[in-house]
Amino acid sequence: MDAPTPVSVVLPTTGWNDACEQVADQLRPDDELLVVCDEYRESVADCAEARDGVRSIVAGEPEGCSGKANAIAAGMEAADAERIVWTDDDFFHPPDWLEGLRTDYDRRGPTSELPVFVGRDPLAAALEPSHAISGTLAVSLANVPWGGSLVFERADLDDEQRFLDELRRTVSDDGLLSEHVEFTTVGRTRRVAIGGSTRETLENQARFVKIVRYHGPTGTAVQGVLAAALTVACALFPLPMLALTTLWTAAIYAAFGIRRWTFLAAYPVALAAIPLLAYGLARRTFVWGGRRYRWDGKFDVAVEPA
Repeated sequence: MDAPTPVSVVLPTTGWNDACEQVADQLRPDDELLVVCDEYRESVADCAEARDGVRSIVAGEPEGCSGKANAIAAGMEAADAERIVWTDDDFFHPPDWLEGLRTDYDRRGPTSELPVFVGRDPLAAALEPSHAISGTLAVSLANVPWGGSLVFERADLDDEQRFLDELRRTVSDDGLLSEHVEFTTVGRTRRVAIGGSTRETLENQARFVKIVRYHGPTGTAVQGVLAAALTVACALFPLPMLALTTLWTAAIYAAFGIRRWTFLAAYPVALAAIPLLAYGLARRTFVWGGRRYRWDGKFDVAVEPA
């Protein structure tokens, strides 16, 4: 029986946390976990040194890119393995998580799991139907990679050095990856908490809209047309559309195992689709992870004081 292919897991974070422990517990002897921080953190370095196969990586401050993209680039450059896993620290990693991705690659090649975004504030909760459609259903149907949980190999990249150089010039790590590697999504979902305040939810809305704008401009146009048609239909036929949007969203929730009452907000979210899209397109800057970004083009990013 062939030995399992070694895996390098790249995990950007601001400090050692439960996710780091969960992933570290799943490493095989030849695997490694690279915990990537913007700056040296003694607590992270100490925890990493205490675990076999775990290393602490300092990415430095981002210049002309997001902190996440900068951390991913630094982690990949430091990684030893050919097979790479990206993940985030904002969801639970069950004991079979890494083994599942390892098996996925052996069967399908580059593979991504799916996010289910759960709001931590009233506005974020109300917007969950929108996230279920655009962040879970659409990602699944279009085989778009989600940077929170995916696996690929360096050889899958058309040009690894060019990809890493481009990472350090953009905001969205997985948006860029989708242009370099063809992925298959699987039906496993991970619950990711987002928001926390109205302001943070609006910042996320601006970032999500701009990711689609710069990495899938056709998708933005289609989204605008569909949103306009849906808004008009909801305004002209309120009772039938109330029933239709609610039932349709409930079916999406059921298909992905989402057990949340928020499908009931589908109708008002449909009415707000155009204003939400317009808001995201109109915003010149947004805050993410404690930094403010001015994203004027796919590779035109300025980091400003938050």
